[in-house]
Amino acid sequence: MTESSALDPEDRKIVTLARSARARNGVPEGAAVRDETGRTYVAGTVALDSLKLSALQTAVAMAVASGAKSLEAAAVVTESAEASAEDRAAVRDLGGPGTPVLVAGPDGAVRVTVTAG
Repeated sequence: MTESSALDPEDRKIVTLARSARARNGVPEGAAVRDETGRTYVAGTVALDSLKLSALQTAVAMAVASGAKSLEAAAVVTESAEASAEDRAAVRDLGGPGTPVLVAGPDGAVRVTVTAG
């Protein structure tokens, strides 16, 4: 685990935003991504009868819809121990294989950082 105080301030910000989205919306996951200009996009899980997206997929979609050309970093707050292959693929599609994905628990502690690879 990584203490949130040990994170880069911009990475700590996206973890905090992801945690807030999860709590505010009462959804299983919250996520945030930071684009190449430093803008952030925050989302929660989408679970409609006709549309199912993870929080991280939704955050990436919001970035794309807003004109982002690349991602610097992504964060997801989840009960899961890791980011799913589908989540990493969404980040990789926009940010490239080296884009870091921070996976944090509901308490905001980063469990692991992986690349979108």
